[in-house]
Order: sequence, then structure tokens, then C-alpha cells
Amino acid sequence: MTDSGAPMSYLTLERGTPVRASDGTELGTVAHVLADPDADIFDGIVLDARGGGYRFVDAPQVAEIAEGAVTLALDGAAAERLPEPTESPAEMRAEPDDTAEGELTRKLRRAWELISGRY
Repeated sequence: MTDSGAPMSYLTLERGTPVRASDGTELGTVAHVLADPDADIFDGIVLDARGGGYRFVDAPQVAEIAEGAVTLALDGAAAERLPEPTESPAEMRAEPDDTAEGELTRKLRRAWELISGRY
């Protein structure tokens, strides 16, 4: 158990849970969880960032989900560069791996749909 409380599943993660970087920087709160519970696949979270706006946190960037907070594997500086969910994620800078780009694009589109109420 960490200072954030007992570890928990993404299935029980609630909107408003604090999100912090690996260096302790407070980043904002959970706005949405992207997952396919039927297939037990956690895709990531949409972060309601301090200072406004939303950011997408891919599942591998989440170090820990606990009762009191989500802790990322990124430090505060790296977290500032998290992508914003957009209606047209193809406009983002391409990833080195085309498969990864397609997967990230799909996740960003789903995140946008959640934020905009289309999902």
C-alpha cells in the first residue's frame, strides 16, 4: 500500500480521482476511464488537467491506480506533453510505428467521443 491508499482496479476508478505525476506533481483529476470491461482491456484515462483542458493518458503511462490517486509513470514535465483528445486525432504528430499511431489515434478519438458526449 502506498500513501495513495490500497491499489484498486480501473473498473472501480471514479471520475474526480486525483491524478499525479511520478514526481508528485498534481496534474488534475480523472474525467473518464477508457476501457472495454467485457474484454478486460484498460486503454487509459482522460485527465481533466489543472489549468483547463483534457489530456489522454495511455494505459502504459499509468503506474498505479489506488484508492486516493492515480500515479503516472511520467514526471510533471513529460505529463505536460500528453496529447489532447481531438475529433481529428490524425492531425497529431505521427508515431514512429504505424501500428502504434493507429492505436493511439483510435484511443484519442474514443476519448474525444467521451468528452463531447458522442459515446
